[in-house]
Amino acid sequence: MIMSRTPLRITFVGGGTDLPEFYTQYGPGVAIASTINKYIYITVHKRFDDSIRVAYSRTEIVDSVDGIQHPTVREALKLLNIDGGIEITNIADIPSGGTGMGSSSSFLVGLLNALHAWKGEYATQKQLAEEAVKIERNILKEPGGLQDQYIAAFGGMQFLEFRRDNSVASTPVIMSEESRKQLREHLLLLYTGMQKSGSGIHEKMAKTVKDNLDAYRKMVSLGYGMFSDLTKNKWQSTGRYLHENWVLKKATHGLDDSSIDDYYNRGISAGAEGGKILGAGNRGFLMLFAKPEKQKGIIKALPELKPMSFDFESLGSRIIYVGD
Repeated sequence: MIMSRTPLRITFVGGGTDLPEFYTQYGPGVAIASTINKYIYITVHKRFDDSIRVAYSRTEIVDSVDGIQHPTVREALKLLNIDGGIEITNIADIPSGGTGMGSSSSFLVGLLNALHAWKGEYATQKQLAEEAVKIERNILKEPGGLQDQYIAAFGGMQFLEFRRDNSVASTPVIMSEESRKQLREHLLLLYTGMQKSGSGIHEKMAKTVKDNLDAYRKMVSLGYGMFSDLTKNKWQSTGRYLHENWVLKKATHGLDDSSIDDYYNRGISAGAEGGKILGAGNRGFLMLFAKPEKQKGIIKALPELKPMSFDFESLGSRIIYVGD
């Protein structure tokens, strides 16, 4: 049996500029993202016969790969030339659909990692990211960007550049441990209780890139500025960057639920300096930047939302168990 553990992620700035409709024509696009200590676990086990069992929100038992309904599982098995005699299960630390933390890509990266190990192969971080992109964007034609696959594979806090030739450069954000600790202590994650896939939003964004070029270019500029500040241990400017990015993201595709805007404004009124709704689906987790002494008041001002404790995770997808 093989088990992989793959972290989920939070994004600070730049999300949306990783869409190919932007970066291939007007790039580079950029994003600053970090993995956190919330995970998706994938187990792969040999079955007693040649059938395939896949357990997620439902359970499938089929005789061939083509019979699998779960699209990413089916295409991952095809890509790695695995035709049967296998059982795949998964567990997630948080709701895994539409919470804005890149769960679908983390699932796929973790699955690919486990399948490679099951075959006795070692897959590099770059290989896992590229294979996940190939399946999601090229084979399944799912709309969206590239940041989720790369941050899940590489882990840590990364400055990602999406270049016109479709290559991706991942640069670790180097900070002092004290600065990283302070940054973490100034972040709040609040669960809205709402989930929504980002695919529809991504489709809308892709169609309107030309209409919002100025906003996208400003988001790229914010990415470079925040990266420069963080590497100089100037983490205190994070709230400003988040707020400016929030304003720009609202300008590009708006919010499909006015309650999200209300939550954000109430958080700001209670002392937050900036924030964002994670992911493109406008649901899931609201992230706010605020001084620690202000955070209890913010939580009190938003009783509908559930705080979630977390920490940064320095590693990407990895194999945590190999056994009989």
